[in-house]
Amino acid sequence: MAKHSKKRRPLRTALRLLAAALLAVLFVRWDNTAIQTAFFEPVFSGLPTGFDGCRIVVLGDLHSTWFGEDNEKLLDAVREVEPDYIFLVGDLVDAFREIPEGYSETTAAGLADIAPVCYVTGNHEWAAGDAPALKETLEARGVTVLDNRFVTLERNGDAIVLAGIDDPNGYADQKSPETVAAEVYAQYGDPFWILLAHRNNLFPERYSLLGADLVVSGHGHGGLVRLPFTDGLVSTERTLFPSYTAGLYEENGSVLFVTRGLGNSGRTVRLFNRPEVAVVTLKSGELES
Repeated sequence: MAKHSKKRRPLRTALRLLAAALLAVLFVRWDNTAIQTAFFEPVFSGLPTGFDGCRIVVLGDLHSTWFGEDNEKLLDAVREVEPDYIFLVGDLVDAFREIPEGYSETTAAGLADIAPVCYVTGNHEWAAGDAPALKETLEARGVTVLDNRFVTLERNGDAIVLAGIDDPNGYADQKSPETVAAEVYAQYGDPFWILLAHRNNLFPERYSLLGADLVVSGHGHGGLVRLPFTDGLVSTERTLFPSYTAGLYEENGSVLFVTRGLGNSGRTVRLFNRPEVAVVTLKSGELES
């Protein structure tokens, strides 16, 4: 009996290893395709009363990914939280993957049917080529493209300013973020304003100095792998233990929100870092000291 048991042991070990490998593959697939809705409530002392409770869905880094047919799972997740506005913060498409036919049109039209959508480019739109044509496509589907310009948003009788800048991968002669900020102040004095800017890593040394009350970014992908006591393991620039990859931060009197994003670029994968529909609810109140 002992010899018979020993003969079976390698087979049992192989089956256990196979089962563990299969479970690992299924987990990674789920971890990269199952959308997670995450909620954030930044507080601002200067927020106009009419925007207290304003619910903004932030979507970033889709990288040409479908979540269900015609992105129905993504649209359902956004629709469920009933946003006042939707911010698309770049990398809608991917430079290293084939862009499915009708992807941008379908996604833009579906989101615009839910709430007003505002968009800025990421680095991949420019790397993929013909970003101006993509902007026209989005505008035709009801999306407001903020290419180094700004608009006012209205809610309950109050208004705030929303500015957006093209990614640095864009044209060399585009307006600088500093110029856009100066134009905001020249036209509106000292408003409460939000800046959409794709690159999270430019916040501490550049975007935080522009004076925006809130900067909304993507690009960081949550650090790809989320580990305890870290802000992610690997940056999109392939450096270890990056900062400013997910959630809320503050520097120089400006608040940053970074979404972990939804898709993957090229062959990268997420780990303990599910695709995120971020819901940012603006709150009026005194900041905690």
